[in-house]
Amino acid sequence: MSARSGLIFEELADKAVRAPARHFGSQLGKAPRLPRPRPETTLRILMEKVVIIGSGCAGLTAALYAARANLQPLVLTGTQPGGLLTTTSIVENYPGFPDGVGGYELMERMQKQAERFGARVKFGTLEAADLSQQPFVLTVDGEPLETETVIIASGAGHRHLGLESETKLENKGVTYCATCDGALPIFRNQPLVVVGGGDSACEEALYLTRFGSMVYLVHRRDALRASKIVADRALSNPKIKPVWDSVVTEILDVKQDKVTGVRLKNVKTDAESMLGCAGVFIAIGHVPNTQFFKGQIAMDDAGYIIPKKGAATNVPGVFVAGDCADPVYRQAITAAGMGCAAAIEAERYLTGLGK
Repeated sequence: MSARSGLIFEELADKAVRAPARHFGSQLGKAPRLPRPRPETTLRILMEKVVIIGSGCAGLTAALYAARANLQPLVLTGTQPGGLLTTTSIVENYPGFPDGVGGYELMERMQKQAERFGARVKFGTLEAADLSQQPFVLTVDGEPLETETVIIASGAGHRHLGLESETKLENKGVTYCATCDGALPIFRNQPLVVVGGGDSACEEALYLTRFGSMVYLVHRRDALRASKIVADRALSNPKIKPVWDSVVTEILDVKQDKVTGVRLKNVKTDAESMLGCAGVFIAIGHVPNTQFFKGQIAMDDAGYIIPKKGAATNVPGVFVAGDCADPVYRQAITAAGMGCAAAIEAERYLTGLGK
């Protein structure tokens, strides 16, 4: 227990036993009675053993394993409980669900499973993190929280186009994950649009050729940024048609509450055009949710945390799991596996400290 953890009632009681009787107004020579302590002095400010930042697949899997190890982990949900998967209507590629499962339902089940073994889930938003010394101090909704270990499972957010129509039609034809949503009935045998020009966009387009009648690859430049092998594979596919030097200025049609097409603008000529489609897959990158750890945890230029060994970071006692450390796969199942590893390593770390 650190000095920052505050006073505890046992310390007050010990001081009271050693104090002279007159301090408590005893006039009859009897043993002094301790005054009834105020409620705030009886509350012991406990230090957490494990705090998990994030409640997606990585965070809740870490919570399950840490809870089964009797570490009573505390999970901070962030502003989006359940993570990005809750924005996916149907998850068809998570093992154990042959008929698919709703993204929200899957995360709800994971949370209940972790809570069954003693994990505690708190709706809270991280505002600051001090990882410079033990115990670590996290600021959650304005309140300090001390912990011996931290598992960062804060995930990554999809980079958006920033259009109002994009927001209104999300999950109604606008999506950010072809492998999650591409096989849905609304996209089958329909023209589809992929926005982006990197490896992810090309891979999304290639995947969607299995389901869509035609895939339009909209890119703001006249050449793809993807690696040559991936770009060649995409451009040689007869079902992929590139739309060069163009940006999406609006997604149609909010009034119909479904995607019917996109409005495009040529960045060189300013010419506008319309392109009919049943779905828009936005693949312009991800933004890892790691801003509170910059300068304290080793990261790459894009902000993804770099594990030092396994799930351990360069700060002893701090571990990482999921999309905030994975710029490559970004799948629910890989995030869950990383969460498992982080919890096991956190348990071993605490065992090494004699906890």
